Amino acid sequence: MEFHCRVATVSGQISEATYVAENEARLRLELEEKGLYLLSVQNRGGLKVGGLQLRLPRRRKIPMAEFLVFNQELATLLRAGLPLVQSLEILRRRVPNPIFKVALDDVYERVRSGSALSEAFEAQNLFSGVYTASLMAGEKSGSIEQVLRRYVQHIKVMMGVRSRVISALIYPVVLMSLSMVVVGLIVFKVIPEFGAFYAQYGDGAGAELPLSTRIVVNISQTLVGYSVPILAGLAGVVVIGYALYRQPGQKRRMHGWLLRLPFFGLLGRKLATAQVARTLATLLGGGIPLVNALDISAKAVTNQAIGEGLVVVARRVREGGSLAATLNEQHTFPHVAIEMVEVGESTGALADMLNSVADFYDEDNETTLTRFSNLVQPVLLIVMGVVIAFLLLSLYMPLFNLSSLSRS
Repeated sequence: MEFHCRVATVSGQISEATYVAENEARLRLELEEKGLYLLSVQNRGGLKVGGLQLRLPRRRKIPMAEFLVFNQELATLLRAGLPLVQSLEILRRRVPNPIFKVALDDVYERVRSGSALSEAFEAQNLFSGVYTASLMAGEKSGSIEQVLRRYVQHIKVMMGVRSRVISALIYPVVLMSLSMVVVGLIVFKVIPEFGAFYAQYGDGAGAELPLSTRIVVNISQTLVGYSVPILAGLAGVVVIGYALYRQPGQKRRMHGWLLRLPFFGLLGRKLATAQVARTLATLLGGGIPLVNALDISAKAVTNQAIGEGLVVVARRVREGGSLAATLNEQHTFPHVAIEMVEVGESTGALADMLNSVADFYDEDNETTLTRFSNLVQPVLLIVMGVVIAFLLLSLYMPLFNLSSLSRS
């Protein structure tokens, strides 16, 4: 949260500045540690409406690109032989993001006071469990620099997969959006003008309008006349749906329902398989035990239904069960992935095999999404052409009839 503060130094000098902190209590503590006294504070994380301060939820998030640059620079400094505290001291001064800078300042102070680097980052509640667990493994093995480079490579691969997925879906989304805009302009602007024009001919001529024209005009008049209640109703449905979605357990049920959809359910399973395999391989390669790696992956996976299944898998493995057999009992992951995991377990190369699983399904998902995009594009064009052609023919057909009547 951002706070506009009026502070004073020990010598009595007063100044005003904007600070970022989790809350006001944490802000006061940080200012006191710097030798500053807080005179007044104003929360800038909200809107003023009629004299009331409405606090809006603001998500504390660090740009991934900036976070990766920090880790690359930290790994480079550690490789050059600089102590960890000195490396953090150098890097925290160069961070432009205010939220990240506040977090790094706290990490620096904790590490300088004797805390472990993984504990300092975990205390910020800003970083993923994969990252803090990787740091913990690096601290135990004495190879933080190698762990940081492995984590950076892991995130780069995940970001590359995500960018390819988004690229495959951009054109269909843009095409669908443009189609909706064109149809909306016809329904709300063009059709009412034609409806008013046809109404000038009286009830007799209006009754002779083709059925498709009457249907299109009536639908347009209804949408235009009741646009405010319709929009209010849609907004209410969205708000209620979002409130229900935020209820405990609803997100998991929604994710489970998505996995049962035709085509998209299988695609979601494959995407989650690649994500889980890549995360497990990274953690196992860093020296994290399998059970702990499963627990962390359960929290890191996007789909909560699959994450809940991984918690069960972790419990069964902790009790002595085989990873491949336990994954097979979940009926979530593809059989090819389970067979590859079984081979990795039997040969003692589970991390390498999990990387192979992730690479295989990343390539398969990219191919599937590319085919889907190539198929959807002509289908959307055809549907958009049919809808617009139907609307235009329904509007111009009475004009053709009037022109034929005037000639006769």
